[in-house]
Amino acid sequence: MATLKEIAEKVGVSVATVSRVLNYDTTLSVSDETRKRIFEVAQELNYKTLRERSQQARESFRLGLIHWYSERQEIDDPYYMAIRLGVEKECFERGIQLVKLFKQNGAYPIERMKELDGIIAVGKFGPKEVSDFARGAKQIVFVDCSPDERQFDSVVIDLRQATITVLDYLLQLGHTKIGYIGGREYVDGETPIRDERETAFYEYLYVKGMYDSRDVWIGAFTAEDGYRLMKEAIAKGDLPTAFFIASDSMAIGALRALHEAGIAVPQDVAIVGFNDLPTAAFLHPPLSTVKVYTEFMGETAVELLIERLTTKRTICKKVIVPTELVVRASSEIDKKGSGQ
Repeated sequence: MATLKEIAEKVGVSVATVSRVLNYDTTLSVSDETRKRIFEVAQELNYKTLRERSQQARESFRLGLIHWYSERQEIDDPYYMAIRLGVEKECFERGIQLVKLFKQNGAYPIERMKELDGIIAVGKFGPKEVSDFARGAKQIVFVDCSPDERQFDSVVIDLRQATITVLDYLLQLGHTKIGYIGGREYVDGETPIRDERETAFYEYLYVKGMYDSRDVWIGAFTAEDGYRLMKEAIAKGDLPTAFFIASDSMAIGALRALHEAGIAVPQDVAIVGFNDLPTAAFLHPPLSTVKVYTEFMGETAVELLIERLTTKRTICKKVIVPTELVVRASSEIDKKGSGQ
């Protein structure tokens, strides 16, 4: 198969010009005659663009999907389910065979990975698991964690910036006593991961002299723990006037606890969640939250893996997907004194 350099030499133009013409760059100033000649030579030499090569190659790819959550855990915290659905959707649309890999007797099937072209690992993984994956998989893309950006492609969100955006917003509303309800996750079955939202919450408020460890509650990312932790906060007394809650699932439980205690939201306590689950807009009151483009994260992981397999790229990519603060009635009061 021909190269860009061979086409450039035969036409008498630069490699850059050939590349931009074949990729339909409309901003390139080149004569129609030259453009036509480049396409003719490319066809004559049987050159295929990256898009064409990718279309051919992806039809025969077999990819593996490693999901660190069980189906039961997915129900309790739909965040990872949405990422998984994004992976499955993109593979389906591209005609790629996707094999789901589950733990067997406490370990992932390394030998099975060797039969695949690459794997997408969704979730948080410890050094031992990452090392095991590397032994079995030809290529790996991690989603929602980046264990070694010099060795693996990854798709993540900027949890720190998302937290800062929420706290900036709450301070602008006039809140000076802000609470945090978050969860703890574990790798290798027992090693806890410190959540970047929790860290950013501490650092942001500590610098401003506003941090109080008594206003921080940590459990699991479930509605049940959100309910339990908010009840603990209410029982303690001296309740913060605003809470940043690290998942919408937890926020749903927290809202129930506040309703049962007769505490008005947002008049008495403002609430901001995280994830923007489909149900967030239909809660009472509708939940202000950080929107995470979870399905897009899954789709992007597939694109990265296909690109790497197709182009033989050796330099790793780390894609940071932006988030968006969605303001609803759980955090603001209108002029009439009711939630917006």
